[in-house]
Amino acid sequence: MQDSILIVDDEPSIIAALRRVLVDGPFEILSAGSGPEGLSILKNRKVKVVISDEKMPGMSGAEFLAGVKEQHPETIRIMLTGHASIESAMKAINNGEIYRFFSKPWNDVELMLTILAGIEKYDLEAENRRLLALVKRQALDLKLLERKYPSITRLDKDEQGNLLLPEISESEFAEIVEQCEKDFS
Repeated sequence: MQDSILIVDDEPSIIAALRRVLVDGPFEILSAGSGPEGLSILKNRKVKVVISDEKMPGMSGAEFLAGVKEQHPETIRIMLTGHASIESAMKAINNGEIYRFFSKPWNDVELMLTILAGIEKYDLEAENRRLLALVKRQALDLKLLERKYPSITRLDKDEQGNLLLPEISESEFAEIVEQCEKDFS
């Protein structure tokens, strides 16, 4: 699946300028002319990075990015603005938890590097969530195994470092191995 980014701006010329900057990037570029349109796209498409203008009619960029945070918290959020004010920046940072804030005109190289870093951050956090779920599942499997075979997870070793298993019959051991192969395959 190709990485997707979404540009949200009410000015078609800004969307076109950003597309020109990003056209050679390793991602699919989607665009929307308003916050509600952007949220609609996000309902149907997995997007890793959103770039939004701050000043838009109807829904500001800060409101849009706060909605993105609420509905798609894993999506990396970047704000562009030509009207940078401390108040709008603080609102965007606090409500939308934006990743970066750029003023117009932006530096093309810096913006591209930020988007690539945002995609990498998204991917790393997704991998962390996957690994955490795996560890939680494995911990549950161990608890269930311990319940069924008390002390099975306690590992004792002899002088040579060989594992010593509690006294269990060969059939119980074979059953444990069979169950583990099913659970972990």
